[in-house]
Amino acid sequence: MVELACQISGIVKSFGLNQVLKEVDLELPSATVTVLMGANGAGKSTLVKILCGVHKADIGRVTLFGKNFAPDSPSDAFQSGVVTVHQTINNGVIPDLDVASNLLIDRLADSSAGFFIRKDKLRSEARKVASTMDLDLDITAVVRDLGLADRQMIAIARAMTRNPKLLILDEPTSSLSANEAKRLFKLLANLKKQGVAILYISHRMSDIRAIADRIVTMRDGKISGVFEGASLDYEGAVTAMLGQKMVHAKLQAQQKGTPIFELRNAKLSKYSNPFDLVFYKNEIIAITGLLGSGKTAIASAIFGLNPLLEGEMLLHGEAYNPKSPADAISKGIFMCPKDRSTNAVVSDFDITNNMVLPFLDRHTWFSFLKSKNLERKSSLSISELGIVCQSELDLVTTLSGGNQQKVMIGRWLSEESEVLLLDEPFQGVDIKARRDIGSHIRQSSNERATLVFVSELDEAVEIADKIVVLHEGSYAGIFENKESNIVDILSLYSGKSTKIAATATKSLNG
Repeated sequence: MVELACQISGIVKSFGLNQVLKEVDLELPSATVTVLMGANGAGKSTLVKILCGVHKADIGRVTLFGKNFAPDSPSDAFQSGVVTVHQTINNGVIPDLDVASNLLIDRLADSSAGFFIRKDKLRSEARKVASTMDLDLDITAVVRDLGLADRQMIAIARAMTRNPKLLILDEPTSSLSANEAKRLFKLLANLKKQGVAILYISHRMSDIRAIADRIVTMRDGKISGVFEGASLDYEGAVTAMLGQKMVHAKLQAQQKGTPIFELRNAKLSKYSNPFDLVFYKNEIIAITGLLGSGKTAIASAIFGLNPLLEGEMLLHGEAYNPKSPADAISKGIFMCPKDRSTNAVVSDFDITNNMVLPFLDRHTWFSFLKSKNLERKSSLSISELGIVCQSELDLVTTLSGGNQQKVMIGRWLSEESEVLLLDEPFQGVDIKARRDIGSHIRQSSNERATLVFVSELDEAVEIADKIVVLHEGSYAGIFENKESNIVDILSLYSGKSTKIAATATKSLNG
């Protein structure tokens, strides 16, 4: 019989008048991966924060291996064996320290461990930790200089050093490549064998199908379903999560307008091949490929963050060379970044101020903000995107991660643009929210070119008129969505089919 690691009974939690958790009951068995699914704002993050000592429950009880568990802090939870890897990556790493120090920071901070801070010893121990995760990184590198995927792997590896009894992972693969995700899944399988209870929060069906032993769903602050057994009911879990059955989204093809933006002889890296791309008014183009394929390089060049290695960009047929993001914005080029925690969200601002931040000059009159107009504008975005909140004046940090993502998307959709760049816009949002966001993007796409940069192929298929595939910094092919063949696109992902790429390109340009 499987031992019960953690039992949650009758947990209630409110913030002011907003009751977020409503008598939550949940069991987490040892040696088991329990996947927790829930729409944005369902209460998942609040429940996790109670388990890891960030919040205290108002009512209810939690036990850990039969003993009362009410941690006063994350450190207290950690000492008890509850280890959490949060969705916000920088919560799990210290950017100003090197990789070695990050991997062993908990040992360094533990005065009872008898661990001497000698650089050679530190690095030797760090290499051992890194090897358990197949982490191929320079352990002397400063974390702030690394990409999101590397930071996420460091946060996960750090968590593994703590010998967890209950491991909580919140959207851990959101920034990982397919190979990195496989390494994580292998590691979780080993932890299961050691008897570790794993609570895995995700909206990605590929993750859930790969690792779930059981699925628990939340809706409106309550547990809405428990699914377990040899054959998990994935469709039933989604229905329980949303309170309604999801139907397949049908795209209405957009009427292609005139060319807005062009890449000519664009070269993204030293070893990649140059390519041309034309983006038209009214069209939504998904640019997809594996991590490192070049998606971010294109977005960064267009938004004035980093120039192309070679080639030129044209806006309405004229040379376009933005000196900065502010320069790009002034020319009508907007970008919603992937990492909202470090690049987008201002934690001390309310929803309205977060939405209007890049456009303050458009909403001032003789240096006075037209606050009522701003509130009406943000209220409309809240309604259109289905942002779960009390009002437009709520602090953005009171929202769930998925709802913060909606705020950032609403920011860039609230003003007219020539080209809208959306970098992983569905990161951390549930299935229904993804549909809502996608629908709003499409409904508002007239008069602009919309470029959506995504790693998940199903997201590309769900939103785009055309799908551009990149591989290792080079153009691999382009498909009309309505005629796309998933097998062909997956072949291009891995760079296995140049014949398909040639055929796809010819069909569109010929």
